[in-house]
Amino acid sequence: MTLTTESTQPYAHLLSPFEIGPLKLRNRVMLPPHASAIGNIFGTDADAERNLAYYVSRARGGAAWFDSLSAWVPNTGVIPGFEPTGVGATVEGHYSLPFFVERVQAYSDALHAEGAVVTGQMVHQGGMPHGASPVLSAPVINNVPHQLNHDEIAYFVGQYKFCAEQAQRARLDGVELHMNHDDLLEYFLSPLTNRRDDEYGGSIENRCRFPVEVLREIREVIGSSMVIGIRLNLREEVPGGYDIGGAIEIAQYLESTGLVDYFHGVVGSPWGNPSYIQPHFYEPAQWQDLAGQLRRAISLPVVHTGRINHPDVAERVLASGNADVVGMARAHIAEPDIVAKVQAGRVDEIRPCVGGNECISRRYVEGLPFGCAVNPHTSNEIDGPWPVVTDPKRVLVVGGGPAGMELAALAGEKGHDVQLWEASDTLGGQLLTAVNAPTYDMFEKYLDWQRRRVDRAGVKVDLGHCATKQEIEESGFDVVAVATGSTRRIPDIPGAYGDNVADIRDVLNGDVSVGNRVLVVAQDDHMPPLSLADFLTDRGHDVTIVYATQVAGQLLGRYIVGGILGRLDAKGVEYRFSEDVVEITQTGVVTRNVYSGRTRELDGFDSVVLACGGIGDAGLYESLKSGPANANGREVHILGDAYAPRRLVFASRQAYALAKLI
Repeated sequence: MTLTTESTQPYAHLLSPFEIGPLKLRNRVMLPPHASAIGNIFGTDADAERNLAYYVSRARGGAAWFDSLSAWVPNTGVIPGFEPTGVGATVEGHYSLPFFVERVQAYSDALHAEGAVVTGQMVHQGGMPHGASPVLSAPVINNVPHQLNHDEIAYFVGQYKFCAEQAQRARLDGVELHMNHDDLLEYFLSPLTNRRDDEYGGSIENRCRFPVEVLREIREVIGSSMVIGIRLNLREEVPGGYDIGGAIEIAQYLESTGLVDYFHGVVGSPWGNPSYIQPHFYEPAQWQDLAGQLRRAISLPVVHTGRINHPDVAERVLASGNADVVGMARAHIAEPDIVAKVQAGRVDEIRPCVGGNECISRRYVEGLPFGCAVNPHTSNEIDGPWPVVTDPKRVLVVGGGPAGMELAALAGEKGHDVQLWEASDTLGGQLLTAVNAPTYDMFEKYLDWQRRRVDRAGVKVDLGHCATKQEIEESGFDVVAVATGSTRRIPDIPGAYGDNVADIRDVLNGDVSVGNRVLVVAQDDHMPPLSLADFLTDRGHDVTIVYATQVAGQLLGRYIVGGILGRLDAKGVEYRFSEDVVEITQTGVVTRNVYSGRTRELDGFDSVVLACGGIGDAGLYESLKSGPANANGREVHILGDAYAPRRLVFASRQAYALAKLI
């Protein structure tokens, strides 16, 4: 089926059916793999149930294609005792698990029952320890691979065949070979990592030989009853890798074998700028033109994934002829009913993904449970629909920042009589400051969406209302939740109150002016100091950031940090690490190395800006807790930054946990 651009109907391309071999798609929306942090289908029974509940909800929301099963090929070819390390490292793999077929059958059957088609990826991480050659694939990963010999290559071809047999037993509709993001197969395709001088290296035919051997064995197993797709980087990010021309050459050669049904074109590395999970520093669908070049160079269908975060973006990609199908992962983490809301004409109710990557960073960087910053329901689908109470309470939320807005909306949606008092003239809290930084436009859209949601939930909002202890105690509310945010934190450093010193909030809000050369004191392990530097350099300032930590943004994961560091380096931002600021002078700062204790003076700066976080504003809560209890047994709670300043995802999750109890 070929796309046309003649229809004037809204989302005509997105909602149109499509066929890829035996796959019959009800629309052009695919969910690529993304739920390992939400609930591991190969973990405990409870993990698997949580994973399945998540995906069933998205199938009911209308998505057509679930390419969401990411499973690892057995890696038992390693010598006895060798221990693969890193994200994606495995020995036994998933396809060889004793319950693989049973678990995946349940997954396939449940999604088929909702009208969706289901495919599974075959993943074999390169360098764990295997590769085409003992060549590093990236400057930030220094594990030198073991070069596969002929016997080992043949062994792994057999492992892929075994995986195809398992996929067929599990009632999948197809398989997708992971030939990107440092996969073993990509190591053979890439001129960067394949330096072999035998029949598996050199020419395009030779570099494709191992992947083609794998494809032949898989096709022998599944015949024409299932599809075979290839997820392919549209370019490699490290010099020496292939560009879009090389990707097209690879795709054309693989297409010529007659073994492939579609290509899934993506951009990014597992670590860099961009990562393959692009955060908000990039434009939506920024690399769709590369996918379009591939689509026009081959006759097979092309799927494109890459920050396609809204139906409008998806429709543009499809209508422009840059893809036949779009992959939307994080958009579905934020909003399960994208397709259903498009079909119903309720696009304005689609909860926006902000692209902050908390969904993956929390789990793999901080070891915390999964959390979506904008949708705390996500990963809790197993609990069923949000309940409606039969005995509504009068609920007061004090503070209209992210935590207060989320709690008010959730309580209102539960059927409670909710009032929200906000001291300022608008809702948003500290997000109103954050959205002034470059690339935070989706956070602003989230705030707009959240304000509309609060209104739809029937919450009575009173702006410019500075709550007092007395009026709350006399108000007769059953539940009072204090979400009064935080005050700025000024560290105990000599000179911190000098005329040349400003706070990040005042700078981002435009309340103060700073000089040309700016030194940022960073006492924050996440994005704010870096976003401040982005803001200042956009306005022509020279910026140096001083960290006492060894790295910038140590709580930022590898899927987000490369983007901002690359962006800031291109703008000339300088860094100092492992230096604690012990004094602020009129022309700079004095630092102390946190390990040696040696002091240094950094001078020649016009202004110093403190990016040092906040202090919870818990005064109202403490006064209410210390006062006499009302006769009606009023509950008093605290949440969000008022308790301890953290990030948006912490605020929304705390609001959800509290709303469940009310």
